[in-house]
Amino acid sequence: MILPVLSPEWKTGLSLAWSGYIAVLSVWIVMQKRAPVSTMSWILSLALLPLAGFVIYYFLGPQRLKKQRLKRLRSRANAQAPADVAMLREAGERAPAALRHLAALGVAACGLPVSSATKAELLSGGARTFDAIFEAVRAARDHVHLEYYIFEPDKIGTALRDLLIERAGQGVTVRLLLDALGSKRIGRKFMAPMRAAGIHVGLFHDTRIGRRLRPVTNYRTHRKIVVCDGRVGFTGGVNVTDEEDARTCADAYHDVHLRIEGSAVRWLQTTFLEDWTYATGEAPGQMNTSIEQLMPRLPAEESAGDIPVQIVTSGPDSSLEAIHRMHVAAIHSASERAWLTTPYFVPGEPALMALTSAALRGVDVRVLVPRRSDSLIVSAAARSYYDELIGVGAKVYEYKARMLHSKTLVVDDNCAMIGTANFDNRSFRLNFEVSAVIYGPALARPLAAQFETDLHSAAPVRSHRPQRFVRQLGDAMARLFSPLL
Repeated sequence: MILPVLSPEWKTGLSLAWSGYIAVLSVWIVMQKRAPVSTMSWILSLALLPLAGFVIYYFLGPQRLKKQRLKRLRSRANAQAPADVAMLREAGERAPAALRHLAALGVAACGLPVSSATKAELLSGGARTFDAIFEAVRAARDHVHLEYYIFEPDKIGTALRDLLIERAGQGVTVRLLLDALGSKRIGRKFMAPMRAAGIHVGLFHDTRIGRRLRPVTNYRTHRKIVVCDGRVGFTGGVNVTDEEDARTCADAYHDVHLRIEGSAVRWLQTTFLEDWTYATGEAPGQMNTSIEQLMPRLPAEESAGDIPVQIVTSGPDSSLEAIHRMHVAAIHSASERAWLTTPYFVPGEPALMALTSAALRGVDVRVLVPRRSDSLIVSAAARSYYDELIGVGAKVYEYKARMLHSKTLVVDDNCAMIGTANFDNRSFRLNFEVSAVIYGPALARPLAAQFETDLHSAAPVRSHRPQRFVRQLGDAMARLFSPLL
């Protein structure tokens, strides 16, 4: 094939066009004021893709989102918790200074206070989690709220749908908020019986082109929330899919979830209601006058529990990265151990520095990741960080049995975090996430025991392990894309 010879004028024109394209794209990206590494990664990556790079950045590039906080709802929830305030004041006087500072950070970064729970139960595995959720839904008398990233129309998804229809038929108000991309397999046929039963179904960030001036395809709700009557709440890593249920899937994901009772549930409720209002636009412009009619009531004041709990939320609507900050601060506060479990380990510089610094000062730092996740590039990028951790005395383990999907952190015997956020840039900066921070030994001890149990199905990563050059090169190249993953 003979390529056409371009005239000098054409070459000059193309060079000027390409230079102009790079200049415009660079200014657009730089004005986002993101982390320098992320900014440079976007510029260098897209500079090699004329026109296509613009389209990619338009659809997937970072942008600021505005999501209204329901101040009246938050004030109302706070006013209903005087018993919590008294209990927490007394507990705070006994708590280590590091925990008080951590709690204060959570309040400042996301606006949700420390509350309390009368019960906090760790649920290991999808089967146990689904059984507990089904039991709570059956016991609901006023309302059931659910928010999920993935809700599949498979066996467990159909069973939960049918239960929700049954409860709606008995007068229970049901609201179901699904991420439009994560739950893309849910179609009209599957939802029709729910709508016919009066269940309210909302989609978070519809992926259809034309729904917004600039699409928000890259910004998903990764939250998993269930609230029953405002008194029982669930959050954690388990989505509604047979892939999480060992009873129907032999190689089901290994995951954990959290069930709580008590006044802390009000903050899971608040998080759901704010997401629901944002996604569905119910009563737009009338939120301050019709919130009581639009939203079901929060439970009346309850006695304070003896388990301090803080619900922490983060998302692209805030630049404070509350969950990221809480992870980093909790690791920095560790004096004995910091045990992290995550399916996707692609830490930014602050998170990696926190882990390595903790290990250098003698803290028992352990990181448990899947041997192979469901993303090859993420697995490769994760491997590129192992040597840095091992070199300073941290221990890295690869879970061999199945896909590991748990997202937890145990610090000493007095702090445990469990939620929906992975230890990567996407969760810390792009997704809407939620985590529960439980202060004291109530969850730290069982979560540490679960971590040690999981190690029986894991293998330590050795510092002098044999590695083929091709794999080392692939891991190093994948790391270059860490800010974008």
